[in-house]
Amino acid sequence: MGRETSDHSSSERLTFPRSRVVLGVQSLEAELESARALDVADLADAIESIGFECTRCGACCKGHGEEEHTATVFPEEIRTLAEREAGDSPATDGDSATEGTSDDETDTSDQETDTSDHETDTGEYDWRDVARPMPYGLTETDDGLEGETFEWALQTDSCGDCTFYETTADGTGACSVHEDRPLICQTYPFSIDLAGTSQPMGEAVDEAGDVRAHECEGLGRDISREDAEALARTLKDRAITELEQAIGVRDTYEPADPDPGEIVVHDSEGAKRDDGTPLEK
Repeated sequence: MGRETSDHSSSERLTFPRSRVVLGVQSLEAELESARALDVADLADAIESIGFECTRCGACCKGHGEEEHTATVFPEEIRTLAEREAGDSPATDGDSATEGTSDDETDTSDQETDTSDHETDTGEYDWRDVARPMPYGLTETDDGLEGETFEWALQTDSCGDCTFYETTADGTGACSVHEDRPLICQTYPFSIDLAGTSQPMGEAVDEAGDVRAHECEGLGRDISREDAEALARTLKDRAITELEQAIGVRDTYEPADPDPGEIVVHDSEGAKRDDGTPLEK
């Protein structure tokens, strides 16, 4: 469901092809074992040698021109974010990528999304406030998108940016769900060179061992050993999760026949409608 490109636009930095879903039965299981066997110390060495410090530029959270921000998010991550937005999860420190910023210091005037059509009777958030169907493979009609696709992308606002992206008064980028952000957001701009795991679109700009680094202005900066090891652990966790999800998609996939104007999303739990509810067979 991906597309090939040599462009490194900001909207493509968290976009992932789903060709890994169609790998052979043995390939995915073998790659999962390889992911589980990754050595965190070796990954940390690679991250240290490349270097990284987030500059909070927000480029990986924003759309580019007419291209919306597109980042893969898995079902359990969607539920976590939906519960948080509905107020079911306790507030935690560091919700924003910019610590010490109060709510009245955050300028979100041009980042707001109209979610009124997606609210439940109690005003709580639902699936569509957090995620949208991955657009690749869908057909655009006069009435909107339709067809079948694989997995979900984080929801976007009217500007095409991630719906959870905010800008502080001084223009610094911030994430309103920083503590609960998806694994891909926690580990960007890095990926692991394993078949079956997702890679940001565009060629890697640096690499060391099994680690690939993708376009980001924070690359090449000093990183502490403690931070490198923490990032390495999360990167390994992401690789394992992606392969487990890919196996789930493969094992539950059954072709659907969407009605005109209907979208069917195949994820690791089976076929779903665009609101996250199971597709009735």
